[in-house]
Amino acid sequence: MFKPFSLFVGYRYSYEKRKNHFISFISLTSMLGIAIGVTVLITVISVMNGFSKEIRAKMLKITPHITLRNTEGLLGNWQSVLQTVLQEPGVVGAAPYIVSQGLLVQNGVVQPTVVRGIDPAMVEEVYPLRQSIKSGRFEDLLPGSFGVVVGKEMAQSLGLEVGDKITLLVPEATATITGVNPKYKRLTLVGIFDTGTHYDDRNAFIHIKDAAKLFRTHAAITGIQIKVVDELQAPEITKDLNTKLNHKYWITNWTDEYSSFFEALNMEKIVMWCILCLIIAVAAFNLVSSLVMMVTDKRSDIAILRTMGATPRSIMAIFVSQGAIIGCVGTAIGLVAGLALAYNITAIAEWIQYIFNVRFVTEDVYLISFVPSLVQKSDVVLICSFSLIMSLLATLYPAWRAANIAPAEALRYE
Repeated sequence: MFKPFSLFVGYRYSYEKRKNHFISFISLTSMLGIAIGVTVLITVISVMNGFSKEIRAKMLKITPHITLRNTEGLLGNWQSVLQTVLQEPGVVGAAPYIVSQGLLVQNGVVQPTVVRGIDPAMVEEVYPLRQSIKSGRFEDLLPGSFGVVVGKEMAQSLGLEVGDKITLLVPEATATITGVNPKYKRLTLVGIFDTGTHYDDRNAFIHIKDAAKLFRTHAAITGIQIKVVDELQAPEITKDLNTKLNHKYWITNWTDEYSSFFEALNMEKIVMWCILCLIIAVAAFNLVSSLVMMVTDKRSDIAILRTMGATPRSIMAIFVSQGAIIGCVGTAIGLVAGLALAYNITAIAEWIQYIFNVRFVTEDVYLISFVPSLVQKSDVVLICSFSLIMSLLATLYPAWRAANIAPAEALRYE
């Protein structure tokens, strides 16, 4: 049990001007080691959280949170299913779609593509395709005009500009008197979108009515795309929809499609946690060394305190409180420095890149062009708690040794 006496002596031992400067140096090193460990942990974990958030937002910019499809092919009578989906709590938008594969041909260049039939009036409720249009007009995607919107990468590879005609070959043959010929359709490029993701080089959007004619789906559709308020709640809403619709449909969410990617990010975060925690562990070992030397240096003082009536428990409390003070101060310094660095890491990284003419993050690889940061309260609390616990554990052995010093032995040669 800590008493004011133990705290007072522990405080004096922590901040007195010691004759043994080596012990003071070791204590200062321990404190700085804890501070550096906490600073680095908060900063690195915040940057990894930021990467996860930004990449997720980038991927979901043009990806539906939830997708509903028929287990046996096309989805007929989809209007009633759509109304049921829109009534589900947490769902903010839903839209029908038709999807198929094809080949876009222009000037002898062939590009495989995923052709998606959408309703321009409803797709904005699922993902902001209109905001991604960099050239042309999304409003020109009209039924019967067979207009098409393609990604920036695909447009560049095919040498396309808005207004150009392009040939779409679909995986369906047409029998004529001259034989079996591949089915094709001339489309007009009405827009080019740029999301900065892999969607830009493999996807093309046409009106859902044109897609129904082209792929002969008639009144049926491929499925329904759904947007929810919080993408992290998509798995729960998926389960609720499955229950409400009696498991008649195949309902998946974005976590199923990108599960391996985000599991890899999470594994990297855990490994980084373990590696950086070693910095705090090393600082804690330094704290053990400094406290052991402190106990050796203060043997006579401890003996005198014992002869004056101090109990072994109070002696232990002195050195536990001393280690706790070092740990608390180091953690506090690391907390302040870590939060300051985490909240300003984007600006700091930009400044370093500008000064040394280097790039830490390239959009081609990471989908973003800056160093993001997201400070989460739970991570900060966990880091600081780990630091304080390690500091307290480091005090137990030196405090136990101090409590077991025999006054007669310590004062024999004094």
